[in-house]
Amino acid sequence: MNIVDPIANYLGEWASTVNILSVLVRLALPVIAAAIIGCERSSKRHAAGLRTFMLASFASACAMLIDMFLIESAGIKFPLVSAASLVGAATISSNSILFSSKNQIKGLTTAVALWACSILGLTAGAGFYTVTVIGFVALYCCLSLFPSFERYLKNRSNHFEVHLELTNKTNLQDFVTTLRKIGVIIDDIEANAAYINSGLSVYTVSLTINSPELKKYKTHKEIIEALSTLDYVYYIEEMN
Repeated sequence: MNIVDPIANYLGEWASTVNILSVLVRLALPVIAAAIIGCERSSKRHAAGLRTFMLASFASACAMLIDMFLIESAGIKFPLVSAASLVGAATISSNSILFSSKNQIKGLTTAVALWACSILGLTAGAGFYTVTVIGFVALYCCLSLFPSFERYLKNRSNHFEVHLELTNKTNLQDFVTTLRKIGVIIDDIEANAAYINSGLSVYTVSLTINSPELKKYKTHKEIIEALSTLDYVYYIEEMN
C-alpha cells in the first residue's frame, strides 16, 4: 500500500524522498516540536526540560533515517535502530519517575511526554509530516490546556487522598471521628515511614465523600481548609 503524506504531497516530490533538504526538514520538525514541549515542561520546573526533549526527539528522527537507509540499501526488513531508540526513550522516561517523601508519584506526565516526543521523532524521520504535526498539537494540548480541566474533575470527585501530619499519633482517632461526623469515609490509612524521626505522625489517607451536602457544595480544597483548622493537625494537603 502506497501511503502519501498530505503535507509531503503539498510540498512536492522532494519531501517524499530522502535528500539533503528533506533530511533537514525531518530533523528540524521534531526538534522544534520537542523544544516547545520542553519549554512547557521547564516552565513548570520539571527535571526533563528543553534540552532533554530536543535530544530525545532528534535521536529518534536520526534513528528512523538510518533505518530507512538500511532498509533500502541492505535489505533489512525490520527497523532495528528505531526500535532500540524507542526502548531507550522508554527506559529514560521510566527512570525519571520518582516517589516523593509524601508517597506521591512525580514526573509521570513528563516521562510519558518524553516518550511521546521520541515517537514524533520517528514519524518525522519516516516522512510522516502530517502525523508529526497533528501528534505535536495533540501532545501540547494535553500538557498545557487540559491540566485545569483535570484539576476541576479531581476537585469534584468523591474520592481523593491527603497527606496528613499530626502533632501526636494519639490524635489520629480524633481525626477519624471528625471525618465521620462531616460525612467523609476513610478508605485507607497508611503511615509514612519517611517521617519516623521527625517528631510528627504522618499518614497518607484515602477518603470518600459520603455526605450528599458535601458532594453538592464542597470541593476538596474547602474540606482540606476546614480540616487544617483542627488544633492537632500540623499540616494537610491533597495528593496529586
